Order: sequence, then C-alpha cells, then structure tokens
Amino acid sequence: MIRPTADKVREAVFNMIAGEVQGAKVLDLFAGTGAMGLEALSRGAHFCFFVDNGSEAVRIIRENVQMCASQDRSRIIQAPAASAIRRLGSENELFDLIFMDPPYAKGYIDKTLEIVGEVACNDALVIAERHIKDKPPLVPAIWRKDRERRYGDALISIYSRS
Repeated sequence: MIRPTADKVREAVFNMIAGEVQGAKVLDLFAGTGAMGLEALSRGAHFCFFVDNGSEAVRIIRENVQMCASQDRSRIIQAPAASAIRRLGSENELFDLIFMDPPYAKGYIDKTLEIVGEVACNDALVIAERHIKDKPPLVPAIWRKDRERRYGDALISIYSRS
C-alpha cells in the first residue's frame, strides 16, 4: 500500500528545512508517490533520486515526474532501499537531503540509518517519518537527532551527522 506524506506534514517538513533545499542533491527513499522529492525539486533542489521497491510506486513516480516535467532532474530506481544505497555508494553519489518514509512498524528506519551515511554528504540532513506508535529507532553514533515534531499520527525526525 502506498501511503503518501500528508500535505500538511510535507509543508511542515519543508518549512523546517527551508534553507537547505536550494541546490541540494536529494535522495527520496521509500518514495511512494515521489511527493517529497518532487516538492524538493519544486523548491529549488538540483536533482532527486527516487527509490522504491514496488512496481506500482515506480509507475506512479514516473507519471508524477513527467507531470512535473522533472525528467531531466531526476532518476528513478526500483530496488530495496539498502540495495539502492549500496549501488549509489558504488557510483560515488552523495546527497545533501535524504528523505525516508518507510512502511510503518517494520524497523526500516533503524536499518537505513545504519547504512545511509555511505551516501550522505558531511552536512547532510536525514528526514524520517514514522508512526507515533512505532518504537523509536536506534540511532547509530554517526547521526544525532536535531529535532522531532508530531503531526497527527506521524512523527518527523531530522538527523544530522554527529
């Protein structure tokens, strides 16, 4: 099931990171509809890589990227997040902003935070969404939680390098 980030949550996230978007290279993990990455592009991000494992999600992302005329500023990868991170790391890709909105209650934030540093610039921000009832992720030592906000049933956490 594809669960796009609610409009009010997306707006709040971009208000929190407003100064970081212009010119950024973005990685949208568990991209779903691609809403977060497309919002970043619309706010001046340079390029966005969209990653989702689901064929239906990838189809929707392709349609949305075309509708926004962002084909020349994006790349879509159909793969599990961990595989895509390894592949992008081997291609020496580094990102300024990394969004992750994985399926709730699966522990993906923990697993992804462990490896996403491989593709994160030194001053990168990781923005993660989880359900308020999900167990808080174990945060690896390379990351620190800068802030966290609740929006309805969603918790948005912003991490930077320690």
